[in-house]
Amino acid sequence: MYAVVETGGKQFRVQPGDIINVELLDGEPGDVVKLDKVLMVTDDSGVQSGTPFVDGAYVEANILEHGKAKKVKVFKYKSKKNYRRLRGHRQHYTQIKIETVKY
Repeated sequence: MYAVVETGGKQFRVQPGDIINVELLDGEPGDVVKLDKVLMVTDDSGVQSGTPFVDGAYVEANILEHGKAKKVKVFKYKSKKNYRRLRGHRQHYTQIKIETVKY
C-alpha cells in the first residue's frame, strides 16, 4: 500500500517505513503529524484518486529531526559593470518517518 501526499507545495510517493525530508513542519522530534492532503491511495482493492484529495484518507508520520539543507550559492554578475553579489541560502527541512497510510 502506498499513497501520494502533498506537503510544502511538493508531492511525495510514500509507504509505511519510508523516511523523507519535507518542508519545515510544526512540532518537536517524536511528535506524530497527520498529513491529510492525500492525492492518491493504492491497496489490494485498487487505486483511489481524489478530486483533488481522497476523502477520509490520511498518512501518519513521526518527526525524526529538524535541520538545514546544504548551502546554495546565489551569484549575480554583470559583465563590464563591476557588479557582483554573492548570497547563500540554507533551506529548513523536517525529516519524517511514515508510519501508516489510512483509508
